[in-house]
Amino acid sequence: MNRMGMSWEDVVLIEGGKTSTDPTVVTVNCPDKAGLGCDLLRIVLEFGLYVIRGDFSTDGKWCYIVLWVVPRPSSLRVDWESLNKRLLSCCPSCLPTFYLNQLSDCAKPPQLYLLKVFSLDRKGLIHDVTKVLCELELAIQRVKVMTTPDGKVLDLFFITDGMDLLHTNIRREETCEHLRGVLGECCISCELQLAGPEYNIQQGLSCISEAVAEELFSCELSAKEDRAQTLSADVSKVKKASITVDNLLSPTHTLLQIHCLDQKGLVYDILKISKDCDIRIVHGRISSSVKGYRSLDLFIQKEDGKKIVDNDNQVALCSRLKEEMLHPLRVIITNRGPDTELLVANPVELSGKGRPRVFYDVTLALKTLGICVFSAEIGRHSTPLRQWEVYRFLLDESRGFPLTNNRAKRDIVDQVRRTLMGW
Repeated sequence: MNRMGMSWEDVVLIEGGKTSTDPTVVTVNCPDKAGLGCDLLRIVLEFGLYVIRGDFSTDGKWCYIVLWVVPRPSSLRVDWESLNKRLLSCCPSCLPTFYLNQLSDCAKPPQLYLLKVFSLDRKGLIHDVTKVLCELELAIQRVKVMTTPDGKVLDLFFITDGMDLLHTNIRREETCEHLRGVLGECCISCELQLAGPEYNIQQGLSCISEAVAEELFSCELSAKEDRAQTLSADVSKVKKASITVDNLLSPTHTLLQIHCLDQKGLVYDILKISKDCDIRIVHGRISSSVKGYRSLDLFIQKEDGKKIVDNDNQVALCSRLKEEMLHPLRVIITNRGPDTELLVANPVELSGKGRPRVFYDVTLALKTLGICVFSAEIGRHSTPLRQWEVYRFLLDESRGFPLTNNRAKRDIVDQVRRTLMGW
């Protein structure tokens, strides 16, 4: 059957492995569009899936993508049918009428909803709520967590629905019911409603001092953070990342050969840079991890279909890629008046989308350490070169991690970073 006659159900195919340990094979075969690979990998990351290996190819009009994926952790429950629908929603249709309708739908920003959870405080509360939202495919766009003096917590989650069903009473009631089931007697009230227009303006952050901003957003690791990362043996390996540019092998493509330490979201980070820099990956091969290292071979072109021959353009692209491989997420711990604050930041896509599951991973790390969060917020911060999504957590003192102890602070940073990077 020719491309234009292929079944809509054949655009995305998901085939499970023969055994529980075998990877699931995800195949996407559809018309191409700018940034499609990045959009697909973002959804894969949202579902908590790790890409073991992959192949990409396109002629500029049609693309074929195969990904071998496994859930991380292996106990993670994946709704494969829902993943299929989400991936399909990213793919341009073969049919012109559907294609035009899809372009119209994609132009509309997703509806923003406000979830209010009022409950008694306990360790791991924020992560438990976040876990439910992730399982229900509800993406957290912004959050405000406040602890009251009498030991209660008000969580305000601004969320969007990957299934686009929150406008229905059934979906809203299902969400609140799941949350009440997880929180149990701690739950005082749970409300979910459409956020008013006053909430649709992108939330800024409360003031970040110049010194903290310099440490958090610097292109290079500061000496202070470099010392903090020495607790992790993986960090010295990260710095061995290499990128080779070859314009001799192919007459029409520039070959990028990337070799670096494997980490969560690596393929998404690389495709995000290619999308933001208007680089087309004509053919790509993602090799399996060997001794913790990952190799990628990418045959690329500029948007005009030409090779990247200008040395300055090559240096700029390699610099962006290395920054993503060496330092995709910034993690520091600092003092905010008398309190201790954990800050995590990641650059957002030019489209405005932040990195998936960051809030989930940070709250998981803090729950694992037994650290309570007094307050939390997500916002955006702009620097001259890019926009950042910033997560701020005011931490409560605990016996296991006295926050006045510098070693304890380094342990917190290390645990959070390891969780974020999948080490």
